[in-house]
Amino acid sequence: MAFKSLLTIVSLAAALTGINAALTRRVACPDGKNTATNAACCQLFAVREDLQQNLFHGGLCTAEAHESLRLTFHDAIAISPALEAQGKFGGGGADGSIAIFPEIETAFHANIGLDEIVALQKPFIARHNLSHADFIQFAGAIGASNCAGAPQLAAFVGRKDATQPAPDNLVPEPFHTPDQIFDRLADASQGEFDPILTVWLLTAHTVAAANDVDPTKSGLPFDSTPELWDTQFFVETQLRGTLFPGKGGNQGEVESPLAGEIRLQSDHTIARDSRTACEWQSFVDNQPKAQAMFQFVFHDLSIFGQNIDDLVDCTEVVSLRRLSHR
Repeated sequence: MAFKSLLTIVSLAAALTGINAALTRRVACPDGKNTATNAACCQLFAVREDLQQNLFHGGLCTAEAHESLRLTFHDAIAISPALEAQGKFGGGGADGSIAIFPEIETAFHANIGLDEIVALQKPFIARHNLSHADFIQFAGAIGASNCAGAPQLAAFVGRKDATQPAPDNLVPEPFHTPDQIFDRLADASQGEFDPILTVWLLTAHTVAAANDVDPTKSGLPFDSTPELWDTQFFVETQLRGTLFPGKGGNQGEVESPLAGEIRLQSDHTIARDSRTACEWQSFVDNQPKAQAMFQFVFHDLSIFGQNIDDLVDCTEVVSLRRLSHR
């Protein structure tokens, strides 16, 4: 019932946004092709085109799209009010620090493998007048939009870039217990991300893959349809694991049910934890929920450490691909 109420609110908000956009005077962008509700959003059309053509292979749900979405989380989650309360620097959240200080942050164990997407994005950041913080979150939203069935993810401009690297040990690892993961997300979100919202956030694994959990295998997906934003991830994580896609015995990996698919220990345990199992099961064959709930949590995650009053909402620039019925 709670989900239906929230979904109704989200749908109503979207409808009202559309009506408001229709009534709002739009600004003609300097490119002579596009218009926007705020002139600050005009620059994003060129960034989107550049990303689609030169990073995402013409607008495809590729490994680069998956890794760009992953990068949004690893940058944003690196914030800890608990550390700040101890008088220590707790990180800046969605402040681009992982791209500004890549030699430091991509060396953290939880960020292994992200050096590749950080390096691929570097020339794009250099070509466009966007902060590192804005670029990382925008690239992730555009990358996700290429996966059929994905929700329209929030895009903001105006974030402040980091002036120092985030501390280590702020990104959850696949070998962490549910308690460790729930506590970390609750800290980063100042209590907003509870175990239920953690499940919502893990919807991103529907288009995700692991590159470094098993060092002998790269690009192993978490479900059988990594090119689609669907609910197969929630189905397949509940199936009994019977095999490893590689040699097995890797930290943070448990047996998966299908050949060529990897299962993270953290996904396995959260899917079966008494606090989250029912919520996990509720996503099965529920595409609207898989879209709306991630859209909700991504919005808030993407502005961790930032003041939303200082930002401009440019979500209108993020276009979508429809999910065809199979």
